[in-house]
Amino acid sequence: MLKSVLPLSFIVASRFFGLFIILPVLSLYALELQGANAFLIGLLVGSYALAQMIFQVPFGILSDKIGRKKTMLFGLLIFIIGSFICALANDIYTMLFGRLLQGSGAIGAVATALIADFIPEEKRSKAMAIMGVFIGLSFALSMLISPLLSAAFGLSSLFYLSIILTLFCIFLLFFAVPKEPKLTHHSPKTPFKVLLGEKNLILMNITNFMQKMLLSISFIIIPIILVEKVFTMPKESLFIVYASAMLIGFLAMGLAGVLGEKKGKAKAILLLGVACFSLAYLIFAFVPALMFLDYGETLFIAGVVIFFLGFNLHEPIMQSCASKFAKANQRGAALGVFNAFGYAGSFVGGIFGGFILAHDFGGALGYALLAFLFLVLLSIAWFIGLCFLKNPSDFKNLYLAKQSDTSKLTNTKGVIEIYENAQAKVIKYDSALLSEAELQKLI
Repeated sequence: MLKSVLPLSFIVASRFFGLFIILPVLSLYALELQGANAFLIGLLVGSYALAQMIFQVPFGILSDKIGRKKTMLFGLLIFIIGSFICALANDIYTMLFGRLLQGSGAIGAVATALIADFIPEEKRSKAMAIMGVFIGLSFALSMLISPLLSAAFGLSSLFYLSIILTLFCIFLLFFAVPKEPKLTHHSPKTPFKVLLGEKNLILMNITNFMQKMLLSISFIIIPIILVEKVFTMPKESLFIVYASAMLIGFLAMGLAGVLGEKKGKAKAILLLGVACFSLAYLIFAFVPALMFLDYGETLFIAGVVIFFLGFNLHEPIMQSCASKFAKANQRGAALGVFNAFGYAGSFVGGIFGGFILAHDFGGALGYALLAFLFLVLLSIAWFIGLCFLKNPSDFKNLYLAKQSDTSKLTNTKGVIEIYENAQAKVIKYDSALLSEAELQKLI
């Protein structure tokens, strides 16, 4: 399992690293670009996500047709070209173009689908958790490296680092990732419109949207509040805040991995993460009042830590949960939609954060306060919606010999899909509707 999961997890994490490493400092350094203003900075933060949002589904569908590896190579090459343009940009518009091009190589869903192709469902939670940990590590490293590297060598150094990592990813793709497995499907495809309307996938898509939207907003407002608008922390000290948050985040990832995947508590972990987001933004809402308190900066940093606690609770299990609600022959498309929603959230968050940035944090009832309170209410609605999510641990697999006759199961309630891999015929079923013993009797 590790031979396929580790290199693919590194590739996925490196793509997130390309996004994460820019975000902590972009709102500060982008102000130095020619033609920059608050709105364009918000658009710059969201532009990468906009392109990812547009191309996730086409790349996912393409990978279902021509293969995962070919599709991933194409996306990685596009990302490298976009990174070079960003590294050489002197004005906001060239930087915007480069970020859009970077985001156009949307391979996140493709890599996730390839992991799901390699790994049986019973072990997939562990595989997805490994990928989630890699993403969390890339997030943590970017928080630490970004302020230090950009302060020492400028913003362009972050893009050059991303290029080097992406070249290494291409090497891994062809020399470390095993040959793609071939799957034979015995269940009809779900029409794409029906796929989009599946309740559990909708809830997971909304979860990815909300998480990434709040993340983008946080990366815009946190450095500005701490360094310029409200408090007077030196730029070089930002990494201390992020390091503190990520230390707590590592503990959260471990908790999510153990309880969410091994103990079947993924739904509870998702709800706990949303509760953290709500509390953090409630603290952010009262920043105008905090600036007049002696301990105001400490309280705001506590809100930052709580926010990243919620983020790291979610990150190791979200991809795993989403993949369980998708059929084997449509993973690329379903995870493409899932990732597209996440990047749509990043784009909307960039625009929303730019709006907040453009207004004064000093007014007791200013736009910033109202915007943050709106986000708290939105998070509460999100929490309520997730209460209706089916527990992913209800989905089980039964493995049979390839020659087994499963024709009687085609329309059986509780049977989700039937397909063959290299070793066996696989029946995926809902254990809340159909027990393994009942299933065996029908065969």
